[in-house]
Amino acid sequence: MGNLTNAPRGTQDILPVSSYKWRYIERVAAEEAKAFGYREIRTPVFEHTELFVRSVGDGTDVVQKEMYTFDDRGGRSVTLKPEGTAGVVRALLEHGCFNDPMPLKAFYITPCFRYEKPQAGRFREFHQFGVEAFGSSSPLIDAETIALAQAILTRLGVPDIHLEINSIGCPECRSGYRKELRAYFEGRKDRLCETCLSRLDKNPMRILDCKNPDCAEIAKDAPKITDYLCEDCRKHFESVRLALDALGISYAVNPSIVRGLDYYTRTVFEFITTSLGSQSAVCAGGRYDGLVEELGGPSVPALGFGMGLERLLLLMEKTNCVFEEEPPCDIYFGSMGEAPAGVAAKLTAKLRTDFGVYAECDLMGRSVKAQMKYANKIGARFSAIIGENELEQKKVSIKNMVSGETKEMSLDKDFTEHLADFMAYEQLYNSCEDMEKMFQMTSQGEQLERP
Repeated sequence: MGNLTNAPRGTQDILPVSSYKWRYIERVAAEEAKAFGYREIRTPVFEHTELFVRSVGDGTDVVQKEMYTFDDRGGRSVTLKPEGTAGVVRALLEHGCFNDPMPLKAFYITPCFRYEKPQAGRFREFHQFGVEAFGSSSPLIDAETIALAQAILTRLGVPDIHLEINSIGCPECRSGYRKELRAYFEGRKDRLCETCLSRLDKNPMRILDCKNPDCAEIAKDAPKITDYLCEDCRKHFESVRLALDALGISYAVNPSIVRGLDYYTRTVFEFITTSLGSQSAVCAGGRYDGLVEELGGPSVPALGFGMGLERLLLLMEKTNCVFEEEPPCDIYFGSMGEAPAGVAAKLTAKLRTDFGVYAECDLMGRSVKAQMKYANKIGARFSAIIGENELEQKKVSIKNMVSGETKEMSLDKDFTEHLADFMAYEQLYNSCEDMEKMFQMTSQGEQLERP
């Protein structure tokens, strides 16, 4: 029996002290996706097992070793989703969305589950931001999808990222290529790891992606898929590269990129970093033109990518990226006595509901000193203490917690409106002051560091 106070191995708790980092990444990714015409989709956390067997591929490590599969109480085999694409395709098929105008673009933020060895940035329950675009076979949408991934990483300020691309052709291309690849590895099978030996007959291309040092060394001299592309796939890949050049996106062609799921075709890509130690992908994706048809739908070309949020967060923390913190408390009302505490609670509620102000008041029955200490701890911009004297005189002092300056305000029926206006003005004034300082620095020729 596990320890009830410990999270299951390979999972983690996201606590309030750090959850703002997650919300920042998710917000930036969603905003950039919307700018590219994507709308959010949400699918169930579990699906029928057969969906993943057919889409991901029954010969993949994901299906054979990593899926969380179980029978429900009705005896049906269901699986916690190991990736996001298959569920999106299933949902769009079920609801007839492929009859909508194309291209059809969707993004999602979802938990995924894979039973594998936990390590830095890799968990058994992990979270993924992904996009899927359907309906276009144009190389331009390949480049646009890559541009979206780069836009997200750039806006987040992630350094030392470089793009690697490849084409793994179509089923016709790969048929001949796999024969050549199998023959190459057959002559070296005594040096392959046990996992790659099992891949040799089912999908020798997966050996190219093996992280075992011996297998990686053998794979260096293996035949390259780019030498076996048919004319259509070769032209498509050339057009993708031209489109990336036109967009000013730098890249390197890496013939070893094959992706781990069977549904990929033609363009595949990864955004790579070395800041996490060994070379590591923070975003990966590509085309999967046959997947919709494989799952019983029409022939619809498609492509997308996924970003693992845990790995992206780890990278951002390690490279000292700036996370945009959420606004602090606008005002904290301290109180002395039962009646003043009731007034403080009423004012707090009115500011929240009528003006959208982030307001707090004492809920613990603390001393005034302890209340002010708490106001400092939560970073309140302003504070006010309400006691019997304030109620009698119908006046209260509003204290700026940074400058220490105070402003006396009438505690009348318009108090909350005047207070909200005052705090908004102070915030705008401070923002203008910050901008003025910035302009002064630039006018003096000082170099501003990128936040």
